[in-house]
Amino acid sequence: MLVVRADAPWKTLKDLVEDAKKKPGEIVFSSSGLYGASHIPTEMFMLAAGIKLRHLPTTGGGPMMNAILGGHSQITMTPVSLAVAHVKAGKLRLLAHTGTAPVATYPDVPSFKSLGYDVEYTAWAGLVAPAKTPPHIVKILRDATRQAVKEPEVVTSHAKLDTPIAYMDADEFNAWWAKDAARLAEVVKKIGKVESAQ
Repeated sequence: MLVVRADAPWKTLKDLVEDAKKKPGEIVFSSSGLYGASHIPTEMFMLAAGIKLRHLPTTGGGPMMNAILGGHSQITMTPVSLAVAHVKAGKLRLLAHTGTAPVATYPDVPSFKSLGYDVEYTAWAGLVAPAKTPPHIVKILRDATRQAVKEPEVVTSHAKLDTPIAYMDADEFNAWWAKDAARLAEVVKKIGKVESAQ
């Protein structure tokens, strides 16, 4: 999700883009660190929208949220789970999300793609094992994982965090991972080397 401070003047993504075009480099976004899970999708957004925002990298998700809540930045990209309490408290406002399907808890928040911006970013977790793991052990792990993601406790806990489960077995996941990695590599190349401001 792209979130902004509740006292920010932007009510929509269009408002933010128009303002950013008028003052390149003046609007500050915080991230959890260089090339990280909040930096990359923000760079995708800047490339897609033709805007320039000023980057305030921090040392993780907590410091990133502290930066926006403390007024050191005006926007950030964050998982819904990190922002939801602050949205409910009226401190942050959601403008858009990087997924391809509506967010269950916030169905009215548009995706970047639905607004005409080629921004798609998914935070994911995968289970991997060393390449020489015996096949029978790999099968045990795969079977256990496939079963675990169906357990009611797992489904419920993910739903509470607005983190849907999208299980893929090895072949499907490897194909998806290769495509996602290639797409992200293009963004990282466009970002290039980031010099520290310190």
